[in-house]
Amino acid sequence: MAYYFYLDTVLLPIPPEKLQIQINNANKTYTLMNDGEINVLKAAELTDIEFDALLPNVKYPFAAYKSGFQNAFYFLEKLEALKTEKKAFQFIITREFSGGEKLSATNMKMSLESYTIKEDAKNYGMDVLVTIKLKQYRDYATKTCNITFASGKPKAAVQSSRASDHSPARTYTVVKGDCLWNIAKKLYGNGAKYTVIYNANKDKIKNPNLIYPGQVFTIPAI
Repeated sequence: MAYYFYLDTVLLPIPPEKLQIQINNANKTYTLMNDGEINVLKAAELTDIEFDALLPNVKYPFAAYKSGFQNAFYFLEKLEALKTEKKAFQFIITREFSGGEKLSATNMKMSLESYTIKEDAKNYGMDVLVTIKLKQYRDYATKTCNITFASGKPKAAVQSSRASDHSPARTYTVVKGDCLWNIAKKLYGNGAKYTVIYNANKDKIKNPNLIYPGQVFTIPAI
C-alpha cells in the first residue's frame, strides 16, 4: 500500500509511519439533582492532527519527490513559510494499493500549529525528524449590518461581507502540480470553492483529491 502526504502543494518525501487524528467535541455533562448525569451534545470542535516526518538529506530509493531530490532544508523552509504566512492550507493524504487502485483519501483545511525539529546522529544519521502538529481550520467572515429608520422604528439588513464572483462559465485545462483547491483559488479567489468545480465535473472526477494533467473541467459562474 502506498501513502502520499501533502502539506499545501508540498509532497513529503517519506510518508510518516504513524498518524494521529484527534476528533474533538464540545459535549457537556451535567449532573441533575434527582436524575443523575446527562450529556448535552454540541457541534464538534476543531480536529487536531499530529505526526512525525522524516526529512532526508540523502536520496533514498524509496523516497518520492515531485520535481527531483530536495534536501531537508528545502522542506524546513516550506514549513517555516506555512507558519509565518499565517494562512490555512490543504492537508491531503492519498492511499492506494500497490497495483495503483485508489483506496481512500483525506482532504482537510488546516493550520500549522507547531513543528519540532529533532536531529539525532545516532538514530537518524544526517536526516532530520520533524514532529508536526496541525489544527483544522474553518472559514469565517464578518457581516455588515445596515440600520435604517422607517416610521420611527429601526430596521436592520444584514449584508454578506463578500460579493459573489459573476465571471462567465469557462473551461480550465489541468496542468502538472494542480489540485482542485489551487484551481479554485486561482479562478475564484477562494480555494474553499473547489467543491463548485468538483460538483460540475463529477463525470470526469472520480476522486476530488486525484486529478490529472490534460483534463478539461467546466468552471461554472458563481
